[in-house]
Amino acid sequence: MKIYTKKGDKGETQLIGRRVRKTNSRVEAYGTVDELNSFIGVASVALKSGKTKDIYEELLTIQHELFDLGGDLANVSGKTEWALNTESVERLELRIDAYWDESPPINTFILPGGHEGAAHLHVCRTVARRAERLASGIDDDDPLPPAALPYLNRISDFFFAAARAVNARTGFEDILYARGKNEFK
Repeated sequence: MKIYTKKGDKGETQLIGRRVRKTNSRVEAYGTVDELNSFIGVASVALKSGKTKDIYEELLTIQHELFDLGGDLANVSGKTEWALNTESVERLELRIDAYWDESPPINTFILPGGHEGAAHLHVCRTVARRAERLASGIDDDDPLPPAALPYLNRISDFFFAAARAVNARTGFEDILYARGKNEFK
């Protein structure tokens, strides 16, 4: 079997249920989810062992969920049996709370960076925010999976909390935004 099909040579692709332009809002959203998944793969390399192995394992779970989400976003067939569910959102909330508790309190914004793995997680956070914006802007009449937007909203918080936990565990201090004021009163 060849990897290329030539079916997309005229700027169209196949959703589950119909062909659309590659600029379709659903294609943009699930393409960004796929991009996020790739950046998670990069972050995973820096977090695979030692004090961050549990975060690495959590990232593997998230990668599978993002494949589920991508499939759900591509589904315009009228079937509403979604692969991603609210249990995934609830699990993220538990992990966010646990990672947040590991980090020192902050009252201003922080700059992305610190440990290499934390820096990669900050990139994941920003790509997740873009995926959320794109999924929120899907402009067709087909339903979105109920867990899609909450999951994308939580996952960016997850990456922020996990990046801070990585820094705390590995002895890197968060870099406070120098011009920041007490933003979180």
